[in-house]
Amino acid sequence: MILGFNQNVNYNGEVYHIQTEDGGLNNPVITTLIFKGGVILASKRTAYSDIIKSDKLQIVVKDIMREQHSSIIAELKSGRFEK
Repeated sequence: MILGFNQNVNYNGEVYHIQTEDGGLNNPVITTLIFKGGVILASKRTAYSDIIKSDKLQIVVKDIMREQHSSIIAELKSGRFEK
């Protein structure tokens, strides 16, 4: 299991929390959640069981995690989660 990312992002005067984590070899899924006021607004999951035997698994998983985390932040800043 690779350590994930936790980040607070200010957007339009509101604080959003974005959390990305790896489920590990027993649950090879990267999950990103975006919270506002403790409520989950959206989630994104990417399975990676197809690459589990890669000799560069940790590098690839970390790259996927960074990309997925960044893409949720970009969606936030595009206004996707505004009511």
